[in-house]
Amino acid sequence: MRIRISRHAEWELNRRGIPLRMIEAVADHPEQRIPEHPGVWICQSRVRFGDGRIYLLRVVVADDEDPPVVVTAYRTSKIEKYWRPE
Repeated sequence: MRIRISRHAEWELNRRGIPLRMIEAVADHPEQRIPEHPGVWICQSRVRFGDGRIYLLRVVVADDEDPPVVVTAYRTSKIEKYWRPE
């Protein structure tokens, strides 16, 4: 998927140490895609980071624009809190 990164998201990715390639991978092929608001989705996948731990990487995408815009992204160790049963 072709995406655009908002300035806020770019700033947060740098601050949080999340590589752009991870954001692109999750946006392209998320394990789960959860509706947040009309036109806004959360794409999320379990990802192993450089410290060897697995985190849930959540990418907030506004798809009411062309190309879709990554609003923000973050990782969390609280996978069970956000994971939706299939």
